[in-house]
Amino acid sequence: MRQRHLLGISGGKDSAALAVYMKNQHPEIDVEYFFTDTGKELPEVYEFLGRLESYLGKKIHPLNPVKDFDFYLKLYNNFLPSPQTRWCTRMLKLAPLKKWISEMRANGEEVYSYVAIRADEEYRTAMQSSDENVHVVLPFREDGIDKAGVYEILETAGIGLPSYYEWRSRSGCTFCFFQQKIEWVHLLEHHPDKFKEAMLYEKDALQQGSPFTWSQGESLKELSSPKRIIEIKKDYEERKRKASLRRKNKNPLQQGLDEFLDNDDIYGEDEGNGACSICMK
Repeated sequence: MRQRHLLGISGGKDSAALAVYMKNQHPEIDVEYFFTDTGKELPEVYEFLGRLESYLGKKIHPLNPVKDFDFYLKLYNNFLPSPQTRWCTRMLKLAPLKKWISEMRANGEEVYSYVAIRADEEYRTAMQSSDENVHVVLPFREDGIDKAGVYEILETAGIGLPSYYEWRSRSGCTFCFFQQKIEWVHLLEHHPDKFKEAMLYEKDALQQGSPFTWSQGESLKELSSPKRIIEIKKDYEERKRKASLRRKNKNPLQQGLDEFLDNDDIYGEDEGNGACSICMK
C-alpha cells in the first residue's frame, strides 16, 4: 500500500517549524506540504510561505476550498462565523483536506497526517479519523518540542518568524474572530483595506439579522472610533506593563526567555484562544 505523508502549513510559527523539523530530522520521509487558502489571508502569510518554500526546496501545495468565503457566507444566511459557529474552519479549511484525503483512500493509499501540536500544549487535540489507514502523527509532542524549541528551529534555519507577529498573535484570515481588540486596531493600521472589507461584511450581516459581530460586544465601526482606539491601546499597554512585572519577578534567565517567547500575557491566556490548529498553528 502506497503511503502519503501530509503536513499542513497554516502560515504560523508551529507548522513552519514542524516542516523544517521533518526535513532535517526525517529526510527519509517524502512529506507533502500543503496550505489551505481561504483567499482571505494576510499578505504577510504569503511572504512567509515563500520563505519557507525556499528553505524546504519543495512546493507547498495549495489546497483550495470548493467555493469561496462569499459563497458560504450566503449559504449561512449572511451569519458571520464565530466561536459558536465556525463554518469558516469547517468549510474552507477542513472540508478541502477531508476531500483530498478521501481521494487518497479511494486510491488505496495509506495516509499519515503530521500536526504541529507542541509538547507544552496538553490541552490541544488534532482532527482524528475512524479510518484505520489514516494516522495522525504529533512529532513535537512525541519528541518533547515546546514553544522555545519551535523558536530555536526557525532561528537556526534562518527563516525567523512571520512579520505579522510584530502586531498580531496568530495566522488565519484577516478578519479572524479570535483576534483580540488590539489586533483589530493593528489590522486597521497595517491593512486598512482589509479592515474596511471586514466592516462591510459585518454591516451586511447585521442588516440580515446576524447575532454576531467580528469582535465580541461591539461592531468594528464602534471599535474603530478614535476614542475607542485610545481606550483599547491604553488597556493593551497596561497588560504589557503587568506582563513585564510578572517577568521581573522570575529569575534572570527565565526573564530573558519569556521576553523573547511570550505574548500570551498580553494577547490572552491562550495564544489560540480556542482556535482550530489547522488555522493558526
